[in-house]
Amino acid sequence: MARTQVFLGFLSLGLLLVLYKAASQVPSTLSPQGCRMSYMSPSYLLQSSFNRTWTHLADRYSLWLYREVGWEDQTLGGVPVLFIPGNAGSSRQARSIASSATRQYYESPHKVASEFADKQSYRPLDLYTLEFNEDLSAFHGPTLESEAAYTEKAITFILSQYPPNTSIVIMAHSMGGVVATSLLPNPNIAAIITMSTPHTLPPARFDRRIAKIYESSLVSVAEDMTPILSLCGGATDMMIPSESCVIPDGEGYRKTVFTTALEGCWTGVGHQVMVWCHQVRWRVARAALELGAVSTPSQRIAVLDRWLNDGHSFSHHSSDDVGWTPSAPVSLTLDEKLTLKNPREQHTYFLPIGGSPTSKFILYLSQGSIMSVSPPYPLPLSASVRLCRGSPSTGICEILMPTTVRLLPTLGPDRPAPPPLEGIDESEGVVYFAADIPEAEEIQEERWVAVDVRGTDGRGWLQGGFIHDNRGRTTHNLTVHGVLHRDVTVSVQGSSLRQILEFPKLSSDALLAYRLTPKFSVSRSCDETLLPPLLQLAAGPESHFYSLAASETHPQTTLVIHAHNSGPFIHNSPSHGNGMNLSIYSTLDDGCAIESIALRVDYWGTLGNVAARYWVACAGWTVGVVLWVLFDAWAVHEQGGSMPTVGQSLESFVKRRLPLLTVTAFFVSLIPMPVNILLGNSGQAIFSPIAPVLLILVTGMVCISWWLLSLFMWPFNRLQRFTNPSCRRTEDTRVHRRTAFSMLFIFALIFVFVPWQIAFLGCYIFHFFTCATDTTNTRQTTAASRTPPPRSPSPARLSSSLDIHQQNTHILLLMTWLLPLVAPVLAVWVRTLATAGLTTPFDGDHNVWAVAPWLILVDYASWTQSSLLSREKIEPISLRWLFLGASGVAFMVGAGRTYRVFDGVWLAISLAVMIRIGPRYWGGQSWPQILRRGK
Repeated sequence: MARTQVFLGFLSLGLLLVLYKAASQVPSTLSPQGCRMSYMSPSYLLQSSFNRTWTHLADRYSLWLYREVGWEDQTLGGVPVLFIPGNAGSSRQARSIASSATRQYYESPHKVASEFADKQSYRPLDLYTLEFNEDLSAFHGPTLESEAAYTEKAITFILSQYPPNTSIVIMAHSMGGVVATSLLPNPNIAAIITMSTPHTLPPARFDRRIAKIYESSLVSVAEDMTPILSLCGGATDMMIPSESCVIPDGEGYRKTVFTTALEGCWTGVGHQVMVWCHQVRWRVARAALELGAVSTPSQRIAVLDRWLNDGHSFSHHSSDDVGWTPSAPVSLTLDEKLTLKNPREQHTYFLPIGGSPTSKFILYLSQGSIMSVSPPYPLPLSASVRLCRGSPSTGICEILMPTTVRLLPTLGPDRPAPPPLEGIDESEGVVYFAADIPEAEEIQEERWVAVDVRGTDGRGWLQGGFIHDNRGRTTHNLTVHGVLHRDVTVSVQGSSLRQILEFPKLSSDALLAYRLTPKFSVSRSCDETLLPPLLQLAAGPESHFYSLAASETHPQTTLVIHAHNSGPFIHNSPSHGNGMNLSIYSTLDDGCAIESIALRVDYWGTLGNVAARYWVACAGWTVGVVLWVLFDAWAVHEQGGSMPTVGQSLESFVKRRLPLLTVTAFFVSLIPMPVNILLGNSGQAIFSPIAPVLLILVTGMVCISWWLLSLFMWPFNRLQRFTNPSCRRTEDTRVHRRTAFSMLFIFALIFVFVPWQIAFLGCYIFHFFTCATDTTNTRQTTAASRTPPPRSPSPARLSSSLDIHQQNTHILLLMTWLLPLVAPVLAVWVRTLATAGLTTPFDGDHNVWAVAPWLILVDYASWTQSSLLSREKIEPISLRWLFLGASGVAFMVGAGRTYRVFDGVWLAISLAVMIRIGPRYWGGQSWPQILRRGK
């Protein structure tokens, strides 16, 4: 074993360990989870009437109706809702949302809550849930199509039990969201809420049929008018890259909400946790309850915006403007700020507007409400804001329209954000109001901002004031290269109610993470501050809140921030993921003011993001390395040399090819290419080192795999040496008749029952034993040391046998790394047999031609004594160049479209079998002999 290979192998193992550790720590370092557990008393009613008269898939899947034990009866009449589970999902995943909907509609068993009892349009949910027997739909297109067909029939069945023109609300988790969008257009679907659904990129890219489903679904999403809202968990979700959860824009309502910005949630949420996280499930349930009470698309959109709001949108109803009069007494202030702690009396406060032409008014209200925006269970405290001209007593006042009204989380010192296991209590939220002050119509015009405070009972607080001349907004031209190796300090303009730091050139790609360290103006804690400094990162549709508060025990806070504005293999990435805004919210307190922040790239977080997204690329790139090794080995033989061993071929590749390929990979990564090519980064220079590192990693993995194969073959080889020294049959010029019948039987079995991937697995096992039981390798040393005895093979024949053995082991290594490409379908088939049995045929994957070349190849290799490596005269160009071409396909598209890798290898093997094996296999003659006989 060469030292170079040993070093590379251990280097690869070390890299794998580091990458695994970095990826596993992403949720805790980038976006900790704080979800409260949900509880329920579930029961499920099987819809036995939905049988084979409705769909032939009724024996494979089932439909259930959820009912909360003790709270509701079994009669129908509510709002029909259908839950679609995802990959390996269960119908029971719907119980958390269904239970929350029941316990919101009923305040006690069978007693309707007062907020719903007075409105006849509100009804409880009839939540149906699909059982797909935990099918692995993420790996198999036909399975996904079967689920979609069953879901479509289920919707028809459900609505047949309700009055005409009834529509249904769809909730879907993970790949269930892909099933839901594939049903569009469908006039019976009122709205779709997806949770942790990879809308734009399949999580496993091994099946071309899934790619076709995605292409068709994206067209429907772009053109259909059905409202769709996508909930994404952010970096906490390790099952899918969250940038693929962003739903593309379309003609209809398309909105993406990250749970890190979802009002009342403000935490990253794991993939499976999404369906039971209390802060998420109760809002999804409430949205479904109110969707059943409205009938028009605009009303449905308003419901989704209200209950699944991340602060990006706000709809205001102006009915409270009519007949407004200031609360008595009226308070005038000469200061441009207002602070009220624990107010007990109703007042209208007038704040004078300064002479600055560009002013913004900011108001914070704790636990109260402004313009219907409030925590779920607010205090009576409320505030309304008006713009007044003239004297406060006789002037004209009109509503001051806000640019932003949103709910902010309450994050204090010495409290992790979010608190583990409990999360942030949404009832403690702070309402943030921001409005631009219009320019005065007259230069000397007297203007005021009136803040009318009502519902005061000694609880809560309020603070407001002005920001003049855009001093609360600064732009910085930082780039990722500027913060790559050092901390860059960005100044913050003193004490202010809100400051925005714009970084239009800073990359917000999902692969990058940044370390942020705030510096305070004075060394004093923020324990007494009404609203300690709160950082909001905004990039594209995503927002994330972080606490900057300092305390006596934690005088300095270091954060790791990130975004999912774009990512590898994502189409239509805005400006390649450039642009990031940081907003700092705080009340006016000079002792807790941010003076500056320091930014730099966080290597550990970035490494974790890279590792989490490029594991699929390893499957394609390892095949590319093996194909190149095979190309070089065959070149040696065609040039007159003996076929090298696999170890020698790998050593030659590592020493001769790998250095050049790593340099080439680096520079190719700098070329702007489509997102499905190479590593999907469109030539961004910051990511160019990923390709050479990945190439070194997969080469080491190939070396390790050969060591393991040699180890596994050794016992079989030793056993064969002592029991049967020669296992090859004598070559009798043509295939046996029984072999032909066996192949016909296998082809028929594939065509009717088993997927071709099962046959490929059989080919691999058969070829493994061919290589393991071939004693040619063990005879090599004895042949070189003594004269061959009578009836022993001649040296030339021995050399030919050795060439055949080395050729077979190279093919075995190739088939070993093709197994991961076909293994997902094998898993799906086994899973389907275990759950559904033989109730329905296994759709798709019955392509006989996909495995036919491998069947012929491994059978021929088990008995032939003729080398496959000798170039035929009919070949204008040696067939070995096909393997180099297939290697190029694996490297260029193997990461983005892994299913293309097997296609390239199949083409090379098919032509090699047709030209170099076919005539010998069936007729016992080579092509030159056949051509001469024809003449």
